[in-house]
Amino acid sequence: MKEEITKVLTMVQEGKIDADKGAELIQVLKEKEEKESKQPESSSKYMEKVLKIRVKSSENDNVTVNLPIKLVKVVLLAGHNIAASIPESAKYVKDIDINLIIEAIENELDGQIVDVKSADGDTVSIFIE
Repeated sequence: MKEEITKVLTMVQEGKIDADKGAELIQVLKEKEEKESKQPESSSKYMEKVLKIRVKSSENDNVTVNLPIKLVKVVLLAGHNIAASIPESAKYVKDIDINLIIEAIENELDGQIVDVKSADGDTVSIFIE
């Protein structure tokens, strides 16, 4: 950040911008640095959480998946596409909106994200803990 402030001060000194504009730019740089310094702490705690997927079938074809949030964005789309191509699992994943899950992760949401119940008694639950 010191380098950016030096550039702003040089611009003021050279008359390219006035002192008020320079002060405004420096304030924006400081706010940006404060925001960035706080973000990793929050994000690192969130990245320790787990995305849990529970599929309970009326026929006892149950599935339990626990994925660390760190891996989810990388694996989620590929896993969904694979599951959708397997006839036994396709009926369970067809109603899951993967983009909704990715958006929930990007917004650091906690708790249940998806809750699907079929007429046959099958359920799919996805949550972050």
